[in-house]
Amino acid sequence: MPKRVFVSFDYDYDKTLKDFLIGQAKNPDSPFEIYDWSIKEASPDWKDKARRRIRASDVVTVICGEHTHAAVGVAIELKMAQEETIDYFLLNGYNGKTGKKPTTAKASDKIYEWTWDNLKALVGGAR
Repeated sequence: MPKRVFVSFDYDYDKTLKDFLIGQAKNPDSPFEIYDWSIKEASPDWKDKARRRIRASDVVTVICGEHTHAAVGVAIELKMAQEETIDYFLLNGYNGKTGKKPTTAKASDKIYEWTWDNLKALVGGAR
């Protein structure tokens, strides 16, 4: 059974990366599925919606771009994953650049290179 992945990303800068990840989930050998659970509009209950979606996931993927350290929503979603004890990993969004960790990432959290083989292994728990 494929793992259900929640994707946390900086909506202002890295939406295209999330779309690329959704595309990879459609590969025939993909061990994961991504539902587009992005909360597109700010609302008073967005945190409740995000927490429910994170709880319904097997793993959270945090796409780290150049501005992720300033993305408040990403920091909140990662904190929720930690509070709910949902497995997560940080994925470097741009080849040749080092993505920035969300402010709620642990010092020990590594940012992994985004390759198809890495992605499959990371979703499978290899960290």
